[in-house]
Amino acid sequence: MAETGKGVNAGKLASNVQKRITRAQEKMMQKLGKADETKDTAFEESVANFNKQMTEGTKLQRDLRAYLAAVKTMHESSKRLQDCLADMYEPDWFGKEEMDALAEDTDVIWDDFYQKLVDSALISMDTYMAQFPEIKARIAKRERKLVDFDSARHHFASIQKSKKKDEAKIAKAEEELGKAQKVFEEISYDLQEELPTLWNSRVGFYVTTFQNVAGLEEKFHREMGKLNQNLFDIMTKLEEQRQAKKPVKTTGKSEAAANHNATAASESDTTTPASKLRLGPPVPRPPRPSPAKDAKTDIINLFEDAVVPDINVTTPSQTDTSATTPPNDATTVTNGSSDAEVPSGVAYKVKAMHDYAATDSDELDLKAGDIVLVLPFDNPDEQDEGWLLGVKESHWLVNKDLTAKGVFPENFTQRL
Repeated sequence: MAETGKGVNAGKLASNVQKRITRAQEKMMQKLGKADETKDTAFEESVANFNKQMTEGTKLQRDLRAYLAAVKTMHESSKRLQDCLADMYEPDWFGKEEMDALAEDTDVIWDDFYQKLVDSALISMDTYMAQFPEIKARIAKRERKLVDFDSARHHFASIQKSKKKDEAKIAKAEEELGKAQKVFEEISYDLQEELPTLWNSRVGFYVTTFQNVAGLEEKFHREMGKLNQNLFDIMTKLEEQRQAKKPVKTTGKSEAAANHNATAASESDTTTPASKLRLGPPVPRPPRPSPAKDAKTDIINLFEDAVVPDINVTTPSQTDTSATTPPNDATTVTNGSSDAEVPSGVAYKVKAMHDYAATDSDELDLKAGDIVLVLPFDNPDEQDEGWLLGVKESHWLVNKDLTAKGVFPENFTQRL
């Protein structure tokens, strides 16, 4: 039995080797033009379409797998980012519980998106591509059987043309030709039915695949958009909470002026020069020494945001002098330090009680005793707390010019 088995295997092997030799000889003869070749143009076109379809499908399958790998990577990156935010988010911050729930929902949406892509796109893609190797093998087998058929056909024709007729050989060659033709035609017939059908199926498959992907993406981005809006709202409210608790910061000028108050309480009983005193925050202005001056201050305060018209406010002791003032002269304010005319737009005068060294280009240098004409700010919002805007009276008297104005700390001065 073993020998018989070996003999059968050896015989089959020898037969296969002989077939290969015969096919190689037949192909060589056809290439040299010494033997004709059976042609089927329609089938060859179907094979060309099959090869194109298989190439396109292979590329689509590869790119779809790469897309899914990218989705998985994005999912992992998103989860790490959410975990990082959750770790940094302190328990007493606004929306802590909402942040934790949002992170969980984000992870669920990513996982659902990936799994549905696998189910509705990748699995169907793999199923679609699984049919190509088997059909490709059958096309290759048909090609071999076509060579066998042509070889049997040529062999039969050669025996028939032989001068010495051998009916037995002719009959055997005819029988082999019939078998070769039958095998070839059976394979060819099945492929001629399947290849066009497979070629036409590609359109429906592409439509279904990309509709599934597009639909899943649309749903994913819609749901993620809602979560992202929730995250944005939480961050906005957290910032609003922070701003509400944030202490008000003074500007550079306010800080400089504020420094004067540190030793203001000891000015009256110390021999330290005023220019060397440590500065502190502004202090409330002292009450006015006379009712007349208080009235003047109240009137001016009503018009701090606008240009103040010339108003002649005097004490009773000044009544006689002002009554003799020519009607066309500019208004004057007698303050004990300067009786010079006051230009239109000046709110009031102040006297510098201490030296002040300017620290910015828009500030005034002051020496103790300087008289300053105080001007209203063009935009009240630009005025820093504790700071005034003005022009030195000495500059005005020489140049008649109010453009050389600058800001200075109010608590370095005393209103006149």
